[in-house]
Amino acid sequence: MNALISVSDKTGILEFAQALHALGIKLLSTGGTAKLLADAGLPVTEVADHTGFPEMLDGRVKTLHPKIHGGLLARRDFPEHMAAIKEHGIATIDLLVVNLYPFEATVAKPGCTLEDAIENIDIGGPAMVRSAAKNWKDVGVLTDASQYEGVLAELKAGGKLTDKTKFALSVAAFNRISQYDGAISDYLSGIQADGSHGMCPGQSNGRFIKVQDLRYGENSHQQAAL
Repeated sequence: MNALISVSDKTGILEFAQALHALGIKLLSTGGTAKLLADAGLPVTEVADHTGFPEMLDGRVKTLHPKIHGGLLARRDFPEHMAAIKEHGIATIDLLVVNLYPFEATVAKPGCTLEDAIENIDIGGPAMVRSAAKNWKDVGVLTDASQYEGVLAELKAGGKLTDKTKFALSVAAFNRISQYDGAISDYLSGIQADGSHGMCPGQSNGRFIKVQDLRYGENSHQQAAL
């Protein structure tokens, strides 16, 4: 099993990676995350070594490569997919651990400039998350440190993740991407090219999170939630 780890928020990631290694899972990683793992003595393969293509454009291009997305998107139950990745020397990636550049935290800081905001728009991270989440039956995708403990417990107990868990992780991943893109849209819709802020943004994106189920809806035979 191969896991690709690339996180901006490194909370708990070293302990999680150590546990994955103890389970015999091979580690791929990028940049600062790879350095953190290597400095702790973990065997880790840099994505640039895995793809045979270096990071470029000040890190803007790291994981946008067929050896990454092919490994995430290949359906294991499609012989033609497996034959294609074998032909091109692409290894499957079975676990993706990604959290995104801190766009929301960046734009919340006083004095944040348009340039600051733009440089904190993640491209490769969301692309990988979408690939993994689309192929949820074959890939577990983690987008938050709060998911590490439960995933580890399941891997230790059964050696793999259940479809129920992988689907829940996929839904959480798409929800996170929606939240992230909504925050970018909200910010850019309220700003001009010169960095000045308008009073009324051109678009505002509402996001609502279910808190709990209710006993019933307006009538007793109906379902409802808050």
